[in-house]
Amino acid sequence: MSTAPVWSVDPRTGKPREQVASEAGEREVDEAVRAAWAVRGALADRGVRAALLRTAAELLDEAAEHVVEAADAETALGPVRLTGELARTTAQLRAFADVVDEGAFLDVRIDHADPDRTPPWPDLRRMKVPLGVVAVYSASNFPLAFSVPGGDTASALAAGCPVVVKAHPAHPATSELCASLLRRAAVRVGLPQEVVALVHGFDAGVALVRHPLVSAAGFTGSVRGGRALFDAAAARPVPIPFHGELGSLNPVVVTEAAAEERGEEIGAGLGASMTLGVGQFCTKPGFVLAPAGAGGDALVKALTAVVSDSEAGVMLDHRMRDAFVAGVAERAGLDGVGAPVTPGSGGEHTVSAGFLTVPAAALASSGPHDVLLEECFGPVTVVARYEDPSEIGAVLSRLPGNLTATLQLSVGEAAGAGAEGSAAALLLAELTGLAGRVLVDGWPTGVAVAPAQHHGGPYPATTSTSTSVGATAVERWLRPVTYQGTPEALLPEELRDGGGGVVRRVDGRLECPSPPLP
Repeated sequence: MSTAPVWSVDPRTGKPREQVASEAGEREVDEAVRAAWAVRGALADRGVRAALLRTAAELLDEAAEHVVEAADAETALGPVRLTGELARTTAQLRAFADVVDEGAFLDVRIDHADPDRTPPWPDLRRMKVPLGVVAVYSASNFPLAFSVPGGDTASALAAGCPVVVKAHPAHPATSELCASLLRRAAVRVGLPQEVVALVHGFDAGVALVRHPLVSAAGFTGSVRGGRALFDAAAARPVPIPFHGELGSLNPVVVTEAAAEERGEEIGAGLGASMTLGVGQFCTKPGFVLAPAGAGGDALVKALTAVVSDSEAGVMLDHRMRDAFVAGVAERAGLDGVGAPVTPGSGGEHTVSAGFLTVPAAALASSGPHDVLLEECFGPVTVVARYEDPSEIGAVLSRLPGNLTATLQLSVGEAAGAGAEGSAAALLLAELTGLAGRVLVDGWPTGVAVAPAQHHGGPYPATTSTSTSVGATAVERWLRPVTYQGTPEALLPEELRDGGGGVVRRVDGRLECPSPPLP
């Protein structure tokens, strides 16, 4: 049994605040997973699942002051940012409750027997069912929305899967508080509290992904850590789905016409986006292709002003701070790299924002500048200046997969974008191959929790094609099953001829429950 203490640490001082738990060993992980597995049947009722999600949201709202206080003490993200994140978290829980009520995520399809077909069709009824126990690995930069009560947990519970969460070491006290609220919500709606469990420690995370009763995993974090867990999930005797969000550069392409038309506006918007939250958003624009002419100069000038005016900030923990300082020093030391505003240490416990510039031609082929095409977590971005538009495609072809990609156009380019073979259309097509969310004339920080949202992208942005934000995130924790020739009394309610109150496709025709869905 592991007895290593888990401490809550103040990132503003680097000093321990309190011991909140002990690291879990293999025995504790095994007990948590087996307890979750034993109660998975309790989540079979969709009505109870929806009630659990709404009750969890209510309890988090009621405890908002304590939750925000705990999270701020461990992350230094500030009450304003954390109050907004909590609102997003509870809205997300309620949104998944609505998804459960609607039932369309079950993808119910019924084909009645048809002996007149050649060959004849048997009676076939298909729906999606929960995978089982889901392991959730919390993110550092969103202690609520991507942590214990966040989207992975909410969507897994919505699918009918118990959850075992591996807490992030940057906010263990917040994790304990939120887990207790989720368990209290479970008891309040008549569910066993074991439908949500929490474990701490690096070894616990490894043991969790390897446990034979864990059926899937969701992860948000670094490429190194996520890839190690992904490989472990694939190497099991029975491999499991691993939905990991690992890292993203989030490239931005600024056309020459856009820079000439509104270079100052684009530079100011870029500065605000890349410094938001001390640059600790997974959607931070970390790489920008901008023209070398006067429009690009205006962009750089405005970016310089915004970044220079930003205050030094505290990162989530000192390990991340040290990695940021080392990372920007390595990049700034490369030949041909400029630093109009030098990023780096802002003090013993803080970092200062900045940005780097480099000729785009230096990135068109493999070389020592390749590190500029890798994410650097924190308040820094790289502006690559291109002399000719042909350099844009050369650099984009070398980028890894991303969560987002952004295109900044002029008014004229946007108006003519629909023309066949237009430059804007060609650029958009290139960016579509690089990212899961493509923006035009906007900034990627901020991910709306909406049904049409997609938060994912080609590797290494994510390890699957799924999203971790939005209604379709629930699909990660389900698998389809078809029942053939099964007596109606043995079928799940949603597959019976009576309807089950969900959207269904019956003999090829779409059926909605009555009254119609809003």
